[in-house]
Amino acid sequence: MQRANGSPKVSVIIPSYNTALFIGETLASVRAQRFRDYEVIVVNDGSPDTEQLERALVADRDWISYMKKPNGGLSSARNAGIRVARGQYVALLDSDDAWDPEYLTVQVAALDAEPSVAVSYANAMIFGDSLDAGKDYMSIFPSRGEVTFQRLVEMECNVLVSALVRRTWLERVGPFDEALRTNEDFDMWLRIVQAGGRFVYHRQPLWRYRKRGGALSADPVAMWGGYLRVLEKARRELDLLPADSAMVARRCNYVRAMLRFHDGKRAFFAGDFDVADDALTEANAQLKSRKLALALRAMRLAPRLLLQAYKARDHFVYGMNTKF
Repeated sequence: MQRANGSPKVSVIIPSYNTALFIGETLASVRAQRFRDYEVIVVNDGSPDTEQLERALVADRDWISYMKKPNGGLSSARNAGIRVARGQYVALLDSDDAWDPEYLTVQVAALDAEPSVAVSYANAMIFGDSLDAGKDYMSIFPSRGEVTFQRLVEMECNVLVSALVRRTWLERVGPFDEALRTNEDFDMWLRIVQAGGRFVYHRQPLWRYRKRGGALSADPVAMWGGYLRVLEKARRELDLLPADSAMVARRCNYVRAMLRFHDGKRAFFAGDFDVADDALTEANAQLKSRKLALALRAMRLAPRLLLQAYKARDHFVYGMNTKF
């Protein structure tokens, strides 16, 4: 699966933490690739399911590299894999997702065709424990036009972590930030684009993105909180033009409002209506949502009746890119 000189074109980095049930499917999708010039590095990030994981990997140990390390989070695991990787390109793959057989063929061709491109990413089909299962990712979280710093910050271009990255760009902007437990990929994309790296993307779904109820990405407070930390870091550490700095500041205000919105939503479902009222009112001062204003009015008039209605309909749910 690699060149005779031992240097593969692509290094596939797969961090694993509590994914023993899924990693066999993930590795099978890599093994089924039409493009064959790759190495695979599975990084056990101090997982509590190590015994089950290593049993799941037995049949694959002859063609993958496997390493164990103390738990440090996704950034730490990816960095550990990248440090030992030998490929010209680095392919990031989570251990519960799966590629279509043409994934690497299309992605590698995109980087080979344009040496100025730093990152290539593709659309995905969502599956698993989600109301969005069966939909393609870009129909919910779109990418429009050229990927720029502003479009990344304002979520007009949404880059999932299963991307192919030119290794020289990872060396140029530095490793994944190990202080970030969520949204570490978003931080990486901001640093690359701010340094002048170009992105390309494919609307054709080339992989499958698993949604799991217990995953960090399913927790809106964790994800919005991580998003805010990355934006605040960008304002501190990146050499931004005044207009970009002001844009990031506005976006921070929006994200803080979304965090208050989710605080209010949790309080509402817990039956703490006074706390919910305060949080949602504060959120809507920024969001200015007519829909939320109507919900607040109804909650003040008949909170328990509204709670029963929402629980019955499971309707009080908003995604990460909610537009009010």
